[in-house]
Amino acid sequence: MQVFAHISDVHIGGSDQSVDRAGLVMRHLLSFPGRLDAILVTGDIADHALVEEYETARDLLRSPIPLIVCPGNHDAVPEFEKIIGPANQVLRLDGATIALADSSIPGRDDGYLADKTIAWLDEVLSERPDVPAFVGMHHPAVALGAPYVDDIRLQEPERLAALLDRHPHIVAVLAGHAHTGVATTFAGRPLIVAPGVLSTLLTPTESDALVDYDLPPAYALHIFDEGRLVTHFRPVTP
Repeated sequence: MQVFAHISDVHIGGSDQSVDRAGLVMRHLLSFPGRLDAILVTGDIADHALVEEYETARDLLRSPIPLIVCPGNHDAVPEFEKIIGPANQVLRLDGATIALADSSIPGRDDGYLADKTIAWLDEVLSERPDVPAFVGMHHPAVALGAPYVDDIRLQEPERLAALLDRHPHIVAVLAGHAHTGVATTFAGRPLIVAPGVLSTLLTPTESDALVDYDLPPAYALHIFDEGRLVTHFRPVTP
């Protein structure tokens, strides 16, 4: 059995509460000693891509549990890579490969998997074809019923679909960006979107407001056992 915590959209500098909310979630996750195999962070680490935001994020994300992270549309890859690490990261566990890819486009809010990123994913996923794999990125590849986010989702998702076809050992696609927990499908695989740490997106059904900053930060807990992925969404309160 593999157990992963999945957080997203910490947006350090995005509000007066951003550091406290990120710290709250990380302290909560680190209170599970020996029970988590990995922590995944799917983008929007800094809100303004400032060096000091990344330095704060680096300190907050320090973890004895294996942790990998990718950029989002609020991040700038050069600054991200200088302080946080490579934009494309892979974690090779005994029972799973987890690859987080850079889907950001400089100066834009929508996403795209560049040729070099697809090539990197192909290489990483080809290393252990008999080991279950998870592919993650910031931008969801499908519409989620929230127009604000749907307008800036992953572009040319067929490129990702083709990657999934080439690597049948991929179990699921993991994403962020939407600031709300979502479970759907893409190209015949589960697509799981982590809730937001900074804030929660509201659908048009719920409210005319776009975002709620008062709802607690939350995370996804992925449990992979005997070929089945089960995801729980959990809020974190002080």
